[in-house]
Amino acid sequence: MVNKNPSLIEHVSSLKGVGDKSSALFEKCGIKTVEDLLSYFPRDYDICEEIKNVSDLASGEISAVRLTAVGNIAVKKVRNLSILTFKAGDVTGTLQITYFNMPFMRNNIKPGKYYVFRGLVQKKGNSFVMEQPKMFKTEDYLEIMGSMQPRYPLVKGLSNQLVIKTVKQAIPSTPYLEEMLPSYIRRQLGLMDYSEAVRKIHFPANMEEFSTARRRIAFNEILEFILRLRFLKRYEEQSINDYNYKSSAQSDSLIDRLPYKLTGKQLEIWADIKSDLTGKNVMNRLIQGDVGSGKTILAFLSLLFTAENGYQGAIMAPTEVLARQHYEGFIEMKERYNLPITPILLVGSLSVKEKRIAQEGIENGDYNLIIGTNALIQEKVNYNNLSLVITDEQHRFGVQQRERLSEKGKNVHILAMSATPIPRTLAIILYGDLHISILDEMPKGRIPIKNCVVGTEYRPTAYKFIADQVKKGHQAYVICPMIEEGETDGLENVSDYTEKLRDSMPSDIRIRTLHGKQKPSEKESIMEEFARGEIDILVSTTVIEVGINVPNATVMMIENSERFGLAQLHQLRGRVGRGKDQSYCIFINTSGREEAKQRLDIMNHSNDGFVIAEEDLKQRGPGDLFGIRQSGEMSFHVADIYQDAALIREAAALADRLLSEDPDLIMEENSPLKQWLISNSFDFTAL
Repeated sequence: MVNKNPSLIEHVSSLKGVGDKSSALFEKCGIKTVEDLLSYFPRDYDICEEIKNVSDLASGEISAVRLTAVGNIAVKKVRNLSILTFKAGDVTGTLQITYFNMPFMRNNIKPGKYYVFRGLVQKKGNSFVMEQPKMFKTEDYLEIMGSMQPRYPLVKGLSNQLVIKTVKQAIPSTPYLEEMLPSYIRRQLGLMDYSEAVRKIHFPANMEEFSTARRRIAFNEILEFILRLRFLKRYEEQSINDYNYKSSAQSDSLIDRLPYKLTGKQLEIWADIKSDLTGKNVMNRLIQGDVGSGKTILAFLSLLFTAENGYQGAIMAPTEVLARQHYEGFIEMKERYNLPITPILLVGSLSVKEKRIAQEGIENGDYNLIIGTNALIQEKVNYNNLSLVITDEQHRFGVQQRERLSEKGKNVHILAMSATPIPRTLAIILYGDLHISILDEMPKGRIPIKNCVVGTEYRPTAYKFIADQVKKGHQAYVICPMIEEGETDGLENVSDYTEKLRDSMPSDIRIRTLHGKQKPSEKESIMEEFARGEIDILVSTTVIEVGINVPNATVMMIENSERFGLAQLHQLRGRVGRGKDQSYCIFINTSGREEAKQRLDIMNHSNDGFVIAEEDLKQRGPGDLFGIRQSGEMSFHVADIYQDAALIREAAALADRLLSEDPDLIMEENSPLKQWLISNSFDFTAL
């Protein structure tokens, strides 16, 4: 283990202003030490614009404007929603200010006094409107105007101001952070020192400084990921297939008995899977295919092939809801076709007794098809004769998870399935250790989703359309990028939006919220209720982009859609269009910019994930710094596979050059890199 400077391993509670309560909140964010705090990077930044006149405002832009209240400040109550509205203006014009559930603002605004309001400007009719803007005293705003103020991921009870104050105290320890890259590599690639990058990503003086710091930290993440892959690939290429797969009579027979024909592409991939399972080395294959392309039946055939040859197979889903849906589907297949499988479900919500029974049965070999979440690998589950692990709806089976399997001596076959469209050029690098199968032929009879891109003025029409769909017995999703008010200016948040939606919908429509700050058990419970049809409209953040399959949901409405990457919008859209009824996706564009309109127009005219991924790669670049991140994207905290495509290629080229010259990183100049990997739990001895 690398020795760390004492200041880095001090507990965060040693910093001024962090008591027991704050310390517990920091720990919820994974922050225990000063080093953890320094590695807790901002989610985005407030860039405090120059103050504009009302006459210079443009719809769809975040602006700061100095105004005074004109006329009365009205507060009305609608159900549980408090709505405060007033006119405010300068010498060039007026606009309407609206606050939801903030009646106290009435007392904060003094007649005749000027304040700076900063927020998203929208055009409604002939007037400009700002909803939930931040209000500053003029002198306070002038102090921060032109600066970049960091905004951190938060948990309930932890304020952004406390994180900023605490990080500032930790900054003097940055010179002691480990430098993983040898100086000759930093010079070759024009990368700043890691300690300087950490300091500047927290408190950049300007966009140029931020971009340079971000590039260095993103490069670290990507290089570590690719090096781990390269070492793992070397290990797996030496992993002999000790399993004896012979008979495929049951699985081949099932194909003929299915009520539909497999597509030519499905049959081609099935032949590849059988070849892998009977080949010299263990299988490491990825199936990339859009939602509805038929990945699950290929997974089931692989599990059936495994069971009929006397082995156990496991399939891991990202959520309990999806795991249960797989379990129920596999039980139905077993009973309908009298198949030789014994499925068991193992998820976190089972009782202690149920878990014990499942674990004992798995260890004894009573069950040959195990369905669950990551608990299948993370918990103390002993398999009788596991030979196949399938991961469903995840970007990839985590490198570290596979390392753990390798350390246990389980050289199992691995089949990964992903509905995330990634351009082939990047997939070859990011999934370089896997054989890639592209499932780009859709089964016949699938009804394409109807799309529309509209402005905020369309919301009332959209709400009426959703209400009509609910009356017909269907369900809907509404996606907001944020959880609570104030996380990022100008973006809709789940908390306030839900109240506004309840105010706009008939009272008998059942609306619930879902977001990442809820406890895992609460999230699972809400998704189960939605899957059972007990919720009509689910207002959610992007946590639903994978892991829920509700064929009865026919409408997806995405707020602030211009802030998402195209591939992520496609993932979200994939939550609908899973049943026999026509489905719809409504993209709400709050930006007045032409480039945003052009990007969303791609979504409007294409349902093909691979086409969209290629367009996303072309259109997103270093300028798109504050888009909404896709959850779980390769486990990166800063790097982004689309924005950093060029950086990925640079890191891959460096990794290949390093390992060709120094396969085990034993040269003196590469020692910092090897030590850094070891300090991040990479076990060279396992290779």
